[in-house]
Amino acid sequence: MTELLGGSAVFDLEWTKSSYGNASGGACVEWAKAYANAHGDVPVRDGKAPARPHLAVSSAAWQVFVNGVGREG
Repeated sequence: MTELLGGSAVFDLEWTKSSYGNASGGACVEWAKAYANAHGDVPVRDGKAPARPHLAVSSAAWQVFVNGVGREG
C-alpha cells in the first residue's frame, strides 16, 4: 500500500538516518528533511522497517523531540 503525504508518495521521499543509528541498522529513526523543509510537516519512519507505516509530525513537535533526545544522550 502506498501512503500519500501532501501528494508525495512516501517511497519517493529522500530519507535521512538519525545520527543515533548504528552501522547494522538497529535503533534507527529516519526523517524526510527535504519534504519537511518544503511543507513544514516532518515525515518520520522506522529505518529497520521502511515499508511499514510512518507518521508525520509538526516541525514544532519534531524540534521538541530532537531537543529531548539530545539531552538524554
